[in-house]
Amino acid sequence: MPRFSYIALADGGKTVKGTVTAENPYSARKQLRARGIHATDVSQAAAESEVKSGFMSMLVRTKKTHIIEFTKQMSILLNSEIKLTEALSVMIEQTSDARFKNVITDIRDRVVTGESFADALGDYTEFFDVIYISMIKVGEATGTLGKTMETISNFMEKRRRIESKLMTAMIYPACIVTIGFAAIIFLTTYVLPKIIVQFEKAKMELPLITKMLMAVSHFLISYWYLVIIAVGLIIWAFKKFLKTEKGAYLKDKTLLSLPIFGSLIKQTVVSRFTSTLSTLLGSGLSMAESLKVVAEVTGNVIMVDAIKKARDRILSGADIATPLRESGVISPAIAHMVSVGEKTGELTQMLQNISENLESSSDIVIDRLSAAIEPLIIVVMAFFVGMIALAALLPILKFSAGNF
Repeated sequence: MPRFSYIALADGGKTVKGTVTAENPYSARKQLRARGIHATDVSQAAAESEVKSGFMSMLVRTKKTHIIEFTKQMSILLNSEIKLTEALSVMIEQTSDARFKNVITDIRDRVVTGESFADALGDYTEFFDVIYISMIKVGEATGTLGKTMETISNFMEKRRRIESKLMTAMIYPACIVTIGFAAIIFLTTYVLPKIIVQFEKAKMELPLITKMLMAVSHFLISYWYLVIIAVGLIIWAFKKFLKTEKGAYLKDKTLLSLPIFGSLIKQTVVSRFTSTLSTLLGSGLSMAESLKVVAEVTGNVIMVDAIKKARDRILSGADIATPLRESGVISPAIAHMVSVGEKTGELTQMLQNISENLESSSDIVIDRLSAAIEPLIIVVMAFFVGMIALAALLPILKFSAGNF
């Protein structure tokens, strides 16, 4: 159903802006009148999921803090037996981000007219993912919305902590690589040519390594635009390929097979799966529905295939451990623990224990990899800088010895 942006007059002549979901502009105006506001302008809004890319996607990811804070505050208000509409009104007053405030305002207005909270959230998937909406739907149905939002808040905090840990571990190596490449390009395209040009004027025979680096330097200086175009095309083609079914499969299979990082990626994927599944099951969602939701957010094609097979087995009355074991992503030991959890009826707690153990193990692996990668990157960067220095020094030494 399309969405419409509106400018309207509320009680007291106050101008309000927002978006509303309706079949057509007439229905949108009718819906706004039911809320007690008079629309002065209604126009169809562009599909945000289609126009959002690159920078805008990064901008939305920075709003996670707002979502977590919103969820945490809502759980406190609802657990204090404050009505949902009143709690949303309080959050509208507390929210500083204008865009998110408009989102909450629209959700509040739609809840006032009788629409369910989960359905209202469903139109803002750039803020609230499928896990969030599914759990809210269960919380509304069971009358435990406050407790559900508390669970969601804890779950999101946990995931943010893991993501922050990985991000922090990559910041220093990324900075070193960026600075190193900038130094190499500067030395190759600016410093080296100024030194070598003097020896070329003296018609001195240059060493092979110097000739090779000078050829690279001349190419970068003369055809830098071709390099940028080529890199851009390669990145574009690579992204295009990764969006295909075959590309996504090869990417995930390659990542899981990496000699050093493969085990860490497996642990991260399995930890995300077990953590998400235990949270959904704990909120009251059925096993089949939980697996359907988890398959949408796992982010690994091979794991998604295993989850879909597990769901099919559940629907036919079989176990879920076997397809998970056959995927090759989950180790036999973890698959056995899942099987035991199924048989004892303690699957939710078992999945939570697995997730916590994998997170602790991942933290140790990340710390060790960070300690190993940083000096390795420095050595590699030093090697390239050393080659450039050697290319510049060899002609100088040759000239000093009079061998030209």
